[in-house]
Parts: sequence; C-alpha cells; structure tokens
Amino acid sequence: MRPLSLLLLVLPLAACTWVPLQPEAKQVRVVPAGAAPAGCTRQGEIEVSVKHAVGFYERNQVKVRDELETLARNEAPGVPADTIQPLGEPSGGSQRFAAWRCRS
Repeated sequence: MRPLSLLLLVLPLAACTWVPLQPEAKQVRVVPAGAAPAGCTRQGEIEVSVKHAVGFYERNQVKVRDELETLARNEAPGVPADTIQPLGEPSGGSQRFAAWRCRS
C-alpha cells in the first residue's frame, strides 16, 4: 500500500469521537459559562485535554469540544461533583471546567 493511500485511510479516523461517556458520568450535567449555579458548592476544577491536530490535519473543533466535555463529565464523579461549567474556550486541545456539587 502506498503511503498516500494509507494516509487517506487514517485521516478520517482522526475526526472520529473516541471518548466514551462512563456510566457514572451520565448524571453529570453541564451548565453554561458565567455565573455560579445557584445553590451549588464549588468542589474544584477539572482540566482535560485531547489531540486537536494530527500532523498537519486540524480536527473538527466541534468534535474536540464534545470530547473535552465528555472527559470532564467522566472526571466529575471522582471530585465529587454532579455539575460542570466551562471556565473558558478550548485552547490547544485542552479546557478547564469548574466542578460543582448541586444535589445533596
């Protein structure tokens, strides 16, 4: 197989979402950036990262954002938190989230 053919087969895979949502993260909700959620206690911060580029190929930013959110939801139960909130936009394949405990 020629290198170009191999590259054409591999590049579409780089755009696929590979981050599965863990069962315990299904209950974690995501709130928009901005003001603190009412009635919640801040538990800390979560920083997550994924590959945002493969060589010269830039991955779809929507997929990168979705994977970052899924990773943050997966991390939240260990904080322990049941709500996450982005602290800013993704940058270089990483993003920070505030972790909140809103339910007792």
